[in-house]
Amino acid sequence: MRKRFEKISGSSQRQLRVGELIRHAVAEMLIRGDVHDPVIETHLITIPEVSMAPDLRLATIYVMPLGGRDAEAVLAALERNKKFLRGEIARHVNLKFAPEIRFRIDERFDEAERIEKLLRTPEVQRDLGGKDENE
Repeated sequence: MRKRFEKISGSSQRQLRVGELIRHAVAEMLIRGDVHDPVIETHLITIPEVSMAPDLRLATIYVMPLGGRDAEAVLAALERNKKFLRGEIARHVNLKFAPEIRFRIDERFDEAERIEKLLRTPEVQRDLGGKDENE
């Protein structure tokens, strides 16, 4: 998680802008149902972020199916349709080269939930000045 944040914060404006354009293009394709795959058609998929390489030749697309259900199956379906998606990205985003794309499961929600649980533990509440159940 920290590596990814550091990577993003060090990204250029152009990387961020191109990543956002690709994110919107992929999200629109999924909403419209342009990708004809039974797994993709039966899941609502969120694209929270697209991270671009400095040379804009590689786009890492972070995905999360609604509720985190069948994440691996959704990832496999997106991988199967990678060639089609790359071609559509090339048509919708005006770049010199169509970037290679790779898909990753977005784990920010899991990390946020883990931190939230940690913050609710009695030990942390005590250290933060909250009241412990034993008091």
